Amino acid sequence: MDKPRLSFWQIWNMSFGFLGIQFGWGLQMANMSPIYKYLGASDDQIPLLWLAAPLTGFIVQPIIGALSDRTWGPLGRRRPYFLVGAILSSLALIAMPNSGALWIAAGLLWVLDASINISMEPFRAFVADKLGEEQHGTGFAMQSFFIGVGAVIAGLLPWMLRERFHVSSDTGGAVAIPPNVKMSFYIGAVAFLGAVVWTVLSTKEYPPDDLEAFRRKKAERTGFAHLVREIPEALAKMPATMKRLALVQFFTWLGLFCMWLHFSNAVPVIFGSKDPTTDLFKRGAEWAGVCYAVKDAVTFLSAFALMAAARKCDRRRIHGVCLALGGIGLLAVGFIHGEAEKHLLLAALALGGVAWASILSMPYAILAGALPAERMGIYMGIFNFFIVLPEILAALTFGPLVKNLLGGNLVHAVMAGGVFMLLAALLVQSVPLPQSNQPAKTST
Repeated sequence: MDKPRLSFWQIWNMSFGFLGIQFGWGLQMANMSPIYKYLGASDDQIPLLWLAAPLTGFIVQPIIGALSDRTWGPLGRRRPYFLVGAILSSLALIAMPNSGALWIAAGLLWVLDASINISMEPFRAFVADKLGEEQHGTGFAMQSFFIGVGAVIAGLLPWMLRERFHVSSDTGGAVAIPPNVKMSFYIGAVAFLGAVVWTVLSTKEYPPDDLEAFRRKKAERTGFAHLVREIPEALAKMPATMKRLALVQFFTWLGLFCMWLHFSNAVPVIFGSKDPTTDLFKRGAEWAGVCYAVKDAVTFLSAFALMAAARKCDRRRIHGVCLALGGIGLLAVGFIHGEAEKHLLLAALALGGVAWASILSMPYAILAGALPAERMGIYMGIFNFFIVLPEILAALTFGPLVKNLLGGNLVHAVMAGGVFMLLAALLVQSVPLPQSNQPAKTST
């Protein structure tokens, strides 16, 4: 069908739920490694404890994508999944900071990741469903904007609650989760559910062009066995653009996972402490959250520039430049020493924010024009394979590699992420663009 051009505020409303989703992700990314340390985990155990995130995404996203492709009801196609995932995620966010043991926190991370994935995956297909090809770049950049806003608030919350609202971070010397971190997760639960409900109530979905034919096809494709067959069939028929982008995604997310796994615990090392019971370690972990907030502030500011650039410039060039800046930022972490230079960490992560804005929008804007509309959900889910596979690889190998190859140096582990991101910046230049992604030509 010919999709009407949507206004700025219509795109705003349909993307607003990503604010809540990223609130959940932001709290998790900035706080889970320190939470594991508070509960007694060693540095080489943390990558394995993070394995929940990629494994749940690997399993959940393509299944939810395929299911949402064949769903139509009172709430439409994608919105039922937004809502169910938001409810489950909010409950997990409330439970997470009350974990009394390491194994409980690890189990709740599986629940939280599965629930976030239920909400998040259909949002990618939602943009392609609602917007014409000429507005794909704007739609995905708007998601980047809300991702940045949500993550800024989430990253700042523990520090802000302690510094501005005097919520204590004191655990009395015990190995436990600080009160300001607990309060941050409770606030995140409310924000997650509220933002998703806003999108569900404010945005309608287009029905299938031929609803009766859609229902007949759905009846022919029922059952789990058909669902299992559909995923490898779609994999075998991946468009050329998607195949090349998959390699770019692999190295990009390998770099990101280096940052997420180790940055929050590398900052206390830069400050001068590896002991999670010391005040210096806690200050370092909180400052890492502030660095993430700056990164994400740059993300939502960069999103506006990307919206404009995507309409006129080659999206591969845009993405390559942004990835290169992120790689330089992560490499720069290794040249910062001591709490006195902590503000340089903000600059390093700010470059990561430029990369993050592009990572959240440009690959999807390039990809959307190359995918068949009737399989948009499943292909967006399969595209997630090439995000989670490097994360699984990192979770299984980075612990021993950091311990044995890098001598336990978490700062060097963060720098390795910069190398991977620079490699991705080179690889994206060879991705073939679908015709709809060609930059607009100006007349002379």
